[in-house]
Amino acid sequence: MQLFTVGQIERATQNRVVKLFQSALGYDYLGDWGSRVGNRNIDDALARRFLKKQGYDDALANRALHQINKVAATRPKACMTRIKPSMSCCATG
Repeated sequence: MQLFTVGQIERATQNRVVKLFQSALGYDYLGDWGSRVGNRNIDDALARRFLKKQGYDDALANRALHQINKVAATRPKACMTRIKPSMSCCATG
């Protein structure tokens, strides 16, 4: 797995977004998980715990997580299919 270094401007932007989510939306910041073993965009255990706190039953939580993970797994591929041809056109001229 290749880890990318985040530039100072990008890090400052990320810090502003974290602050917004914390102050305006009441989110908890769990830290930078970039080098966390098994890191994924969706942490099923945390999402499931949140949904249970909101009163959703296990069946509905399972269904929601299945749908979220399915979209997360296919979205990058769909995006790259659209982006790659544009990138190659730009690179050649």
